[in-house]
Amino acid sequence: MRVEHERNRMSWGRPLLALALALALTAPAWAQDGTGVIHGRVLGAGGGLLANASVTAKDMATGVAVTKLTAIDGTYSLEGLPPAMYEVTAALCAYSAAVTKDVELRSGAGMTVDFELACAVPPVSDEPKPSMTIYGAAMLDMGYQSGQSDPDWFDVLRTTKLPSYENQYGNDGHFYSGVRQSRFGVKAKMPTALGEVKTTFEFELFGTGADAGQTTFRLRHAYGELGQFGAGQTWSPFMDVDVFPNSLEYWGPPGMVFFRNIQLRWMPIQGDSFLTFALERPGASGDGGTYGDRIELQNIKGRFPYPDLSAEYRMGADWGYLEFAGILRYIKWEDVLQDQYDLSGSDMGWGLNVSSNVKVGKNVLRLQVVYGEGIENYMNDAPADLGPRLNPGSATRPLVGELLPVLGLVAFFDINWSDKMTSTIGYSSIDIDNSTGQAADAFSKGEYALANVLFYPVKNVMFGPEVQWGKRHNYNDGFASDDLRFQFSVKYNFSHTMEGK
Repeated sequence: MRVEHERNRMSWGRPLLALALALALTAPAWAQDGTGVIHGRVLGAGGGLLANASVTAKDMATGVAVTKLTAIDGTYSLEGLPPAMYEVTAALCAYSAAVTKDVELRSGAGMTVDFELACAVPPVSDEPKPSMTIYGAAMLDMGYQSGQSDPDWFDVLRTTKLPSYENQYGNDGHFYSGVRQSRFGVKAKMPTALGEVKTTFEFELFGTGADAGQTTFRLRHAYGELGQFGAGQTWSPFMDVDVFPNSLEYWGPPGMVFFRNIQLRWMPIQGDSFLTFALERPGASGDGGTYGDRIELQNIKGRFPYPDLSAEYRMGADWGYLEFAGILRYIKWEDVLQDQYDLSGSDMGWGLNVSSNVKVGKNVLRLQVVYGEGIENYMNDAPADLGPRLNPGSATRPLVGELLPVLGLVAFFDINWSDKMTSTIGYSSIDIDNSTGQAADAFSKGEYALANVLFYPVKNVMFGPEVQWGKRHNYNDGFASDDLRFQFSVKYNFSHTMEGK
């Protein structure tokens, strides 16, 4: 029994001795010379193995560094490192570098340091950046006018500028051309502690007033916004600019409310549906009628002690929108001539405007109806807000001022045949209830219609023909005049945005 036990012990001892000798012969060099190794894996954020990532171990005392790339399986091994305190960094393009500090490597030891690298996506800032956009258009208009109109308004169709009597502006038939619709503008945005400041400065070359008929710079918008408040010159809240059709004719529908005014506005609701209130610069004009050349009427002066008050509410929807707008204005006129007459007076002007855009597939139906008294100043093409009314039986007030009621209608259909071709067809009218003291040839009603086909061969380029028609009706002398025009226009748009940091 004892002999058998010794035999068994010797049979197990020899393999164990051979294994120990093998381990001693195959021990790593770093274990023999006192150096160590740092090894591990480099992974992506999703757990994928990252090949060719650089891994650097830097001796924090001497600054000596050793770098190697990871293998295809994401592993690395930095061998032969002397004992020290190390900082280990893993990096790969398109990933954020990762650092492990204070890795203590002892003599003959090995340390495992694994890394997980996140994609290097720059942080998204919610703060708006300052930006400035320069924009505008160069536009040529050429056309033939079959009738006649005031030569100061040769390149537009304004029904108030059509003849009030036969051949008032000469013979029929005129060719016209111009670049007065060309525009230049600058928009800017600037972040502040109270929100984003937005500003717009826009000019065109269409002269009016003392520059009527001239090609000269004319201010359209000088306006800024901060949060719910805006100030400057821009569209009146009483109007809806989205009713304007996609047409070549510059002036547009006479029955449309269309007025850029100086104002201070409050916008408590913003977005697709919005609410706006504004205090606007007041102003009005009067028609002296058949008594306009009398010195008594020439000494009546307008005075506006209060601003106009306007408001609009738009209800946005998937099918388009419905908008309601209103205005109140106090109009006062004073007789400054010291004589036996007292022609002073005042009245409250008012107006209601309902408008809409209705989507019909890719097309848009633009509609508006407006009614009020003494709001001609806000209409696109209308004469005086105030007219004289006969007041028989009064020795001191033979005439009294009367605000003129007005009705405006707009209906246009914009058709988008394709990305490169559109059409517009529609009609507009303005109808004024004249006062009894106005002249027989005073403007009473204007009608307006157009149709076009416009082409967009490439981005920022438009051209096409348009047919326009307008008609003027006098107050009560039975005279009417009309005009038919054929216009061709070419327009080049430009826009460039510069963004700050």
